[in-house]
Amino acid sequence: MVTYSTKGTCSKQIIFDIDENHKVHNVKFIGGCSGNLQGISRLVEGKTPDEVVALLKGIRCRQNTSCPDQLAQALEPYTTQAERERPRKSS
Repeated sequence: MVTYSTKGTCSKQIIFDIDENHKVHNVKFIGGCSGNLQGISRLVEGKTPDEVVALLKGIRCRQNTSCPDQLAQALEPYTTQAERERPRKSS
């Protein structure tokens, strides 16, 4: 389980899981507009972080961000690009 503290939104935290197949599951927003955030959570269920970031990054509400944009930011470290850029441990 990953917990991400949001910035500039009504929701305060986003909690989610990434499974062994690199899919997003169990997204829960703490605070914010319940109906909209439940909808977003259901729509991203089972998608890869890359898919979710492509769909949600850059959506704006207040303070130049939004709850969907914050979810995209929370998932960016789990994208394929981030995985490629992460330094490898040497043995």
